[in-house]
Amino acid sequence: MNEFLTRKTWRYIDQSVSGIGRSPLESFAADDTLCHLIGAGLSPATVRTWVHSASVVMGIQDHRLPFVQAGMDLLEERGYHPIVRNSGGLAVVLDEGILNISIVVSEKDGHLDINAGYDMMVELVKALFPEIAERIEAYEIVGSYCPGSYDLSVDGKKFAGIAQRRIRGGIAVQIYLSVEGSGGARAELVRDFYERSLQQEPTKFDYPNVRPEVMASLSEIIGEPLSVPGVNARLQQFLYAHSEEMRMGPFVEDEMEQYTYYLTRVFERNKKLLLES
Repeated sequence: MNEFLTRKTWRYIDQSVSGIGRSPLESFAADDTLCHLIGAGLSPATVRTWVHSASVVMGIQDHRLPFVQAGMDLLEERGYHPIVRNSGGLAVVLDEGILNISIVVSEKDGHLDINAGYDMMVELVKALFPEIAERIEAYEIVGSYCPGSYDLSVDGKKFAGIAQRRIRGGIAVQIYLSVEGSGGARAELVRDFYERSLQQEPTKFDYPNVRPEVMASLSEIIGEPLSVPGVNARLQQFLYAHSEEMRMGPFVEDEMEQYTYYLTRVFERNKKLLLES
């Protein structure tokens, strides 16, 4: 087992239900807060789960699309709320069938370079899904939305993407797991967003040519109905098995000051970017 996944103490924050009606920006602020706290030695390493209702999180490059406002209007028409995150990467879909997991550790824990951070998350996913573990591969799935070298797939169908954020001595490795529903339908939404936002206008940046057939949910891949609560339960069982102590609960009063700071910052940044669209 990966050394970074076995710990004396894991902290676990479950926002897979409480966060559904909240903005995804609150999750980005939460992970930044955890990076700050854990980097400063004020909190143990933490796993946080989060789910949000229908949203499309755009990256900085998406914000620069020539007709991005038309693309965002399309998302609103389809019932999805567009937001912009202050980081790299490209558009991803969030909804109640997608479970997001953040693992936040300290840079002081040991040498965890970029690839090692990704490998840690890959090993966790394989542990959570032993029925397909040997079939899970990590490489870029061309035609997927938000493609990256650590896309997770089975038989060429992507079900997850991994990202990292490193600030204040903390490292947050984040993954979205398409658990329920249609991966292809989500991909169609992002494909249509790019088509509306580009309108065949040439750009310096190469945006993905999204092909819905290369994306699927874990339920579709495994051939059995999985649920977000069920996968979350698997994760909790894993953490109990790989720690001596698991601390559960949201931010406490002393931590809320930092959270409020990061929350204000991320909302102000998103508002500024949207006004520039």
